[in-house]
Amino acid sequence: MSRIGVLPIPLPKGVTVDVQPEQVAVKGPRGELSQKYSRDVSVEVNDDLVVVRRKDESKVSKSMHGLYRNLIRNMVIGVSDGFTKTLVINGVGYRAEVQGNALVLNLGYSNPIEYPIPEEVSISCDGPTKIIVSGNDKQRVGQVAAEIRSVRPPEPYKGKGVRYEDEYVRRKVGKAGVK
Repeated sequence: MSRIGVLPIPLPKGVTVDVQPEQVAVKGPRGELSQKYSRDVSVEVNDDLVVVRRKDESKVSKSMHGLYRNLIRNMVIGVSDGFTKTLVINGVGYRAEVQGNALVLNLGYSNPIEYPIPEEVSISCDGPTKIIVSGNDKQRVGQVAAEIRSVRPPEPYKGKGVRYEDEYVRRKVGKAGVK
Protein backbone atom coordinates (compact mmCIF):
# COMPACT_ATOMS: atom_id res chain seq x y z
CA MET A 1 0.00 0.00 0.00
CA SER A 2 1.31 3.42 -0.93
CA ARG A 3 1.99 5.53 2.14
CA ILE A 4 1.84 8.77 0.15
CA GLY A 5 -0.92 7.91 -2.32
CA VAL A 6 -3.57 7.06 0.28
CA LEU A 7 -3.32 10.45 2.00
CA PRO A 8 -6.15 12.82 1.02
CA ILE A 9 -5.27 16.31 -0.22
CA PRO A 10 -7.03 19.07 1.76
CA LEU A 11 -8.27 22.02 -0.33
CA PRO A 12 -7.67 25.52 1.11
CA LYS A 13 -10.38 28.17 0.79
CA GLY A 14 -10.66 29.63 -2.69
CA VAL A 15 -9.18 26.57 -4.44
CA THR A 16 -11.33 24.43 -6.71
CA VAL A 17 -10.46 21.17 -8.46
CA ASP A 18 -12.11 20.18 -11.74
CA VAL A 19 -11.67 16.52 -12.70
CA GLN A 20 -12.08 15.61 -16.38
CA PRO A 21 -11.31 12.21 -17.91
CA GLU A 22 -7.51 11.92 -17.75
CA GLN A 23 -7.01 15.58 -16.71
CA VAL A 24 -7.17 17.57 -13.48
CA ALA A 25 -7.47 21.37 -13.41
CA VAL A 26 -6.85 23.34 -10.21
CA LYS A 27 -7.94 26.99 -9.87
CA GLY A 28 -6.98 29.29 -7.05
CA PRO A 29 -6.22 32.90 -6.15
CA ARG A 30 -2.77 32.76 -7.85
CA GLY A 31 -3.93 31.24 -11.14
CA GLU A 32 -4.75 27.94 -12.76
CA LEU A 33 -2.76 24.75 -13.37
CA SER A 34 -3.69 21.52 -15.13
CA GLN A 35 -2.16 18.06 -15.28
CA LYS A 36 -2.94 14.96 -17.31
CA TYR A 37 -3.05 11.74 -15.32
CA SER A 38 -2.73 8.06 -16.11
CA ARG A 39 -5.64 5.68 -16.64
CA ASP A 40 -4.18 3.54 -13.86
CA VAL A 41 -5.48 5.95 -11.19
CA SER A 42 -8.74 7.79 -10.56
CA VAL A 43 -9.18 11.21 -8.97
CA GLU A 44 -12.22 12.11 -6.88
CA VAL A 45 -13.22 15.33 -5.13
CA ASN A 46 -15.19 14.86 -1.87
CA ASP A 47 -16.20 18.06 -0.03
CA ASP A 48 -12.87 19.82 0.53
CA LEU A 49 -10.63 16.76 -0.02
CA VAL A 50 -9.11 15.31 -3.18
CA VAL A 51 -8.55 11.54 -3.12
CA VAL A 52 -6.42 9.61 -5.62
CA ARG A 53 -7.19 5.89 -5.95
CA ARG A 54 -5.56 3.23 -8.07
CA LYS A 55 -7.65 1.07 -10.38
CA ASP A 56 -5.88 -2.24 -9.66
CA GLU A 57 -2.90 -3.73 -7.85
CA SER A 58 -0.51 -3.81 -10.83
CA LYS A 59 3.03 -2.51 -10.45
CA VAL A 60 2.34 0.43 -12.80
CA SER A 61 -0.77 1.45 -10.86
CA LYS A 62 1.12 1.33 -7.59
CA SER A 63 3.91 3.53 -8.96
CA MET A 64 1.48 6.07 -10.43
CA HIS A 65 -0.60 6.30 -7.24
CA GLY A 66 1.83 8.35 -5.12
CA LEU A 67 3.17 10.26 -8.13
CA TYR A 68 -0.14 11.76 -9.20
CA ARG A 69 -1.19 12.40 -5.62
CA ASN A 70 1.92 14.54 -5.09
CA LEU A 71 1.60 16.28 -8.47
CA ILE A 72 -1.99 17.30 -7.61
CA ARG A 73 -0.88 18.39 -4.11
CA ASN A 74 1.85 20.56 -5.63
CA MET A 75 -0.72 22.16 -7.94
CA VAL A 76 -3.00 22.93 -4.97
CA ILE A 77 -0.12 24.50 -3.02
CA GLY A 78 1.02 26.38 -6.14
CA VAL A 79 -2.31 28.09 -6.85
CA SER A 80 -2.85 28.96 -3.18
CA ASP A 81 0.63 29.88 -1.84
CA GLY A 82 3.10 29.47 -4.70
CA PHE A 83 6.69 28.23 -4.64
CA THR A 84 9.98 30.10 -4.24
CA LYS A 85 13.64 29.19 -4.60
CA THR A 86 16.37 31.51 -3.38
CA LEU A 87 19.82 31.59 -4.96
CA VAL A 88 22.87 33.21 -3.38
CA ILE A 89 25.89 34.49 -5.31
CA ASN A 90 29.38 34.26 -3.75
CA GLY A 91 32.46 35.82 -5.29
CA VAL A 92 34.24 39.15 -5.60
CA GLY A 93 32.52 41.22 -8.28
CA TYR A 94 29.78 38.62 -8.84
CA ARG A 95 26.31 40.18 -8.97
CA ALA A 96 22.87 39.92 -10.56
CA GLU A 97 20.13 42.37 -11.49
CA VAL A 98 16.84 42.32 -13.34
CA GLN A 99 16.80 44.54 -16.43
CA GLY A 100 13.49 44.57 -18.24
CA ASN A 101 12.53 41.00 -19.11
CA ALA A 102 15.97 39.48 -18.45
CA LEU A 103 18.19 38.58 -15.52
CA VAL A 104 21.70 39.95 -16.07
CA LEU A 105 24.41 37.92 -14.31
CA ASN A 106 28.00 39.16 -13.87
CA LEU A 107 29.81 36.01 -12.75
CA GLY A 108 33.44 36.53 -13.64
CA TYR A 109 33.13 35.80 -17.36
CA SER A 110 34.32 38.38 -19.89
CA ASN A 111 30.72 39.30 -20.80
CA PRO A 112 27.57 39.44 -18.66
CA ILE A 113 25.09 36.59 -19.15
CA GLU A 114 21.47 37.52 -19.92
CA TYR A 115 18.91 34.95 -18.84
CA PRO A 116 15.44 35.64 -20.34
CA ILE A 117 12.73 35.41 -17.67
CA PRO A 118 9.94 32.95 -18.62
CA GLU A 119 6.35 34.21 -18.46
CA GLU A 120 5.10 31.73 -15.84
CA VAL A 121 7.95 32.56 -13.40
CA SER A 122 8.92 35.81 -11.72
CA ILE A 123 12.49 36.65 -10.75
CA SER A 124 13.52 39.41 -8.35
CA CYS A 125 16.83 40.43 -6.84
CA ASP A 126 17.10 41.16 -3.13
CA GLY A 127 20.38 43.02 -3.28
CA PRO A 128 23.12 42.27 -5.80
CA THR A 129 23.84 38.76 -4.47
CA LYS A 130 20.40 37.26 -3.83
CA ILE A 131 18.04 36.00 -6.55
CA ILE A 132 14.46 34.96 -5.73
CA VAL A 133 12.65 32.75 -8.25
CA SER A 134 8.90 32.35 -7.62
CA GLY A 135 5.87 30.97 -9.41
CA ASN A 136 2.92 28.59 -9.23
CA ASP A 137 4.43 25.52 -10.92
CA LYS A 138 6.95 23.76 -8.65
CA GLN A 139 8.67 21.99 -11.52
CA ARG A 140 9.10 25.18 -13.55
CA VAL A 141 10.42 27.19 -10.57
CA GLY A 142 12.96 24.46 -9.82
CA GLN A 143 13.99 24.19 -13.48
CA VAL A 144 14.57 27.94 -13.83
CA ALA A 145 16.57 28.02 -10.56
CA ALA A 146 18.68 25.07 -11.75
CA GLU A 147 19.36 26.77 -15.10
CA ILE A 148 20.51 29.96 -13.35
CA ARG A 149 22.71 27.94 -10.96
CA SER A 150 24.26 26.01 -13.88
CA VAL A 151 25.74 29.24 -15.31
CA ARG A 152 28.39 29.17 -12.54
CA PRO A 153 27.92 26.32 -10.01
CA PRO A 154 29.77 26.72 -6.70
CA GLU A 155 33.35 25.49 -6.78
CA PRO A 156 34.77 23.58 -3.79
CA TYR A 157 37.97 25.57 -3.12
CA LYS A 158 36.72 29.09 -2.45
CA GLY A 159 32.97 28.52 -2.68
CA LYS A 160 32.57 31.02 -5.52
CA GLY A 161 29.54 30.69 -7.77
CA VAL A 162 25.75 30.51 -7.60
CA ARG A 163 24.22 28.19 -5.00
CA TYR A 164 20.83 27.55 -3.44
CA GLU A 165 20.28 29.36 -0.14
CA ASP A 166 19.97 26.10 1.81
CA GLU A 167 22.75 24.31 -0.10
CA TYR A 168 25.93 23.32 1.70
CA VAL A 169 29.10 23.51 -0.41
CA ARG A 170 31.70 21.03 0.76
CA ARG A 171 35.02 22.79 0.80
CA LYS A 172 38.34 21.22 -0.19
CA VAL A 173 41.79 22.10 1.08
CA GLY A 174 44.00 23.76 -1.54
CA LYS A 175 47.56 22.89 -2.43
CA ALA A 176 50.03 22.42 0.40
CA GLY A 177 53.03 24.76 0.44
CA VAL A 178 56.15 23.58 -1.40
CA LYS A 179 59.26 23.11 0.80
